Amino acid sequence: QLQASGGGTVQAGGSLKLSCVASGSSFGSYTMGWFRQRPGKAREFVSVITWGGRNTDYAASVKGRFAVSRDNARNTVWLQMNSLKPDDTAVYYCAAAPPNPGMPTARHEYDYWGQGTQVTVSS
Repeated sequence: QLQASGGGTVQAGGSLKLSCVASGSSFGSYTMGWFRQRPGKAREFVSVITWGGRNTDYAASVKGRFAVSRDNARNTVWLQMNSLKPDDTAVYYCAAAPPNPGMPTARHEYDYWGQGTQVTVSS
């Protein structure tokens, strides 16, 4: 089970840090991803971090502004979001993918999903 939190309303240019806490003892073996669903659009990839935290990847639209990290001892993954734009307004979801050598960016590659947390960026 994944529990996402940390969403809220912020002005453009501001920052938010999302958290995702996982239950279970196998969290450390999963690749973790963040996705978002903007109003009227399909859910899209935002970021991914491998099980050990060594490798990360980002969607082009957030690269340089967002940073993903994790602490396996705390079963937690974070998404630090800086320089937020109104276009970042969305429901953000964390997700867990089984161990694999790649960097999954597609929704179907993830087995478990959190409930989503709303991020609203005002102009």
